[in-house]
Amino acid sequence: MTTCLIQMLTVTLATTLAGFTHVQHPAGHPHEAMGFDPDKATHHFLLAPTGGDIRVQAKDPADHATRAMIRAHLRQIAREFANGVFDKPFTTHGEMPPGVSDMQRLKQAISYDFTEIDNGGRVRITTKDARALEAVHAFLTYQIKEHRTGDPMAAGS
Repeated sequence: MTTCLIQMLTVTLATTLAGFTHVQHPAGHPHEAMGFDPDKATHHFLLAPTGGDIRVQAKDPADHATRAMIRAHLRQIAREFANGVFDKPFTTHGEMPPGVSDMQRLKQAISYDFTEIDNGGRVRITTKDARALEAVHAFLTYQIKEHRTGDPMAAGS
């Protein structure tokens, strides 16, 4: 009886949490994972024929502290993702985003390059592997939905 009750509660909790975005998700901790206040930044996730971009910029050009924290965060995730470490997306969203397991498995086929841009930074994700590309696009599409960026959901749109 106790096992059955625990299983029912687990399924109910998982089903309930699945409907939340990172803004609402009770299990997510975006500030902790990113190192900056996500409300002070603009996120964009852009799909490309060879991968895509993660772009984050401080909303206030005079907010040098947020810009520095964004750049540090993006440098770190570029290194971590290249090593197959996706702890920060899990911490941010309270769940592992789609595509991550394949991105980890195919990490040798994917490149993550950080570049500074105005008021923030960009991580360009590239691959020539079709399976890795599908995983990258699944990951970025999830981010578009979770962060509610309004970015196109297809490469080249």
